[in-house]
Amino acid sequence: MSEKSGSLSITSENIFPVIKKWLYSDHDIFYRELVSNACDAITKREKLGMMGETELPDDYKGKVTVEVDPEKKTIKITDNGIGMTEDEVDKYINQIAFSGATDFLEKYKDKGSDDQIIGHFGLGFYSAFMVADLVYIDSLSYQDGAKAVHWECDGGTDYTMKDGDKDTVGTTITLFLNDDCLEFANEYKAREVLDKYCSFMPTEIYLTKANAPEEYEEIDPSDKKDTDKVVEEIHKEAEYEDKKKDDGTTEKVLKTPAKDKLKIVKRPVPINDIHPLWTKTPSECSEEEYKDFYRKVFMDYREPLFWIHLNMDYPFNLKGIIYFPKINSEYDSIEGTIKLYNNQVFVADNIKEVIPEYFMLLKGVIDCPDLPLNVSRSALQNDGFVTKIRDYISKKVADKLIGMEKTEKETYEKYWDDISPFIKYGCLKDEKFCDKMNDYILFKDINDKYVTLPELLEKDAASHKSEDEKAKGESEEKKDETEKKEEKSDEPVKEEDKTAIYYVTDVKQQGQYIDMFKANDMDAVILDRTIDTSFITQLEHRNQHYRFLRIDADISKALSEKTDPKELEDEQKTLEEIFKNELKKDDLTIKVEKLKTEDIAAVIGRDENMRRMNDMMKMYQMNGGDMSDFSGPETLVLNVTHPLVKYLNEHKDSENAGLIAHQLYDLAELSNQPLAPAEMSEFVKRSNQIMELLTK
Repeated sequence: MSEKSGSLSITSENIFPVIKKWLYSDHDIFYRELVSNACDAITKREKLGMMGETELPDDYKGKVTVEVDPEKKTIKITDNGIGMTEDEVDKYINQIAFSGATDFLEKYKDKGSDDQIIGHFGLGFYSAFMVADLVYIDSLSYQDGAKAVHWECDGGTDYTMKDGDKDTVGTTITLFLNDDCLEFANEYKAREVLDKYCSFMPTEIYLTKANAPEEYEEIDPSDKKDTDKVVEEIHKEAEYEDKKKDDGTTEKVLKTPAKDKLKIVKRPVPINDIHPLWTKTPSECSEEEYKDFYRKVFMDYREPLFWIHLNMDYPFNLKGIIYFPKINSEYDSIEGTIKLYNNQVFVADNIKEVIPEYFMLLKGVIDCPDLPLNVSRSALQNDGFVTKIRDYISKKVADKLIGMEKTEKETYEKYWDDISPFIKYGCLKDEKFCDKMNDYILFKDINDKYVTLPELLEKDAASHKSEDEKAKGESEEKKDETEKKEEKSDEPVKEEDKTAIYYVTDVKQQGQYIDMFKANDMDAVILDRTIDTSFITQLEHRNQHYRFLRIDADISKALSEKTDPKELEDEQKTLEEIFKNELKKDDLTIKVEKLKTEDIAAVIGRDENMRRMNDMMKMYQMNGGDMSDFSGPETLVLNVTHPLVKYLNEHKDSENAGLIAHQLYDLAELSNQPLAPAEMSEFVKRSNQIMELLTK
């Protein structure tokens, strides 16, 4: 054909500035676009061959070659795919598949990198102009009698097209890089980017450097392939070594037998895996393959706890593998990675519009061909199809966890400390996930046993029957009334009627309370993670028939003997006067009780809601906020059966009454939380005074 020049058929001359500024947030993505186009061209040729519409060479094998040339500042991407005719270049390149250029410019003129538009308008090829000042296309179509075509454009709206000299079917795209993007012609940078975007593309991809010296390797003659280029035939003589005999003499023994080797030009190795693990069925994959894939993809050499293989063909196509890494730390410091693919082409990491947010604590790959490769995140947010995908992924993970709890309870318990942040975070973020997992959430109790929420409630209900109920029994009529009341979820339940679930946040600090619970055959669960406060609050909102109370919240209700309110009136009056006068704390409430444990003189309780609010404020302060302490009022519970409390009640005018009272308060405080520096100094000083009294 004669040389042809013209202008690209677009409706705006500003198209290339738009491409460079708004089309992609990362310039390196041109590698993905051009290589994936090359893979598509190969796939099309292979399909035509299978359909009998073209005859493939006997030795045909689709491949993409990326050649970098740092000296010439070029990148060549070559495929042996379907190729293009002059008409096809004119149709697909010169007439940009771009509908509504004006609307595009108007819609995206103010958009930044957060709204990444990946070739949504058929502009994948033109990503080349993000890094190149000049682009060549050399192509030869598979069609009989087709002529090679050469096309070039310098990034403006003008192009030149003429007969080319390419003599093999396929396409070569040559990029002449601009000065700002020369790094992409560096072999190591190119490999890094190709690993990022093209590691699992379905066609073998090879990376070469122009004019690089040949590399060699040695092989056994029996391993020679027809494609191998033999440089030298090598004969290696046998090797012997001296071996000392029992009689002290030495003899020559064979160390390495003689062998023949072939020195060949090093075989090219593709940079990608065309059959990634997620494309196989779970039955085809071994445990070691799952672990190897995890190490390779995520560069994490700690073994994952377990994994979930996703494989769905209807109503949408989705495959993937979700790994549960070893976490065992606070959820807010965990950073996972979920890689999203489209037909083995990498899209992005952690696209929360497709993947549930709480999955960001995990690691995995998800391949969904039904999702467009080139799509805006704003479009994904309102896509009902995307919502179905997200729900499916969440359901499959929940099903896996539930199945493990039912059939592999011991394993589930072993993993619980590591996976609990993910599950709790998921419950906070997704009601459907929470509904499914509600009965399979584990709680570790103070006896180091794991129980589910239903088991915990059943156990707690059995252990908290009142003495009156045990003595009198409960009439069938009363039972019916109670059951009916619980069924009416729309009716608010009084706090005192809710089942109390006690919990521990610090096993060491709250050891005294734990001992009291154990001594009285009572149970509590350990909730010592940052996420737990929010988690239990959510559980309470979802079910009005139980509440969580920290083990020190209201100890008197849990561990007090039943007494007539008038029985302890005198003790209450006397002891309240002593402690109020000595401590001078206006917000301190004094309660006198008969505790079931006689060894404990005094304990401090705090209102659960106030304490939770204080904990949240402390978290806010840790994150840079300026919040003062808001711990709320305290309740000092005095055990009237303890000798020291009895002494104070009977000797209120003793010169040491104040000393003992203050010491009892500080001891109770220490069982609740650490003392302030000044208070700790006073405590030590007072302890010394008390010991001095013992010496007199």
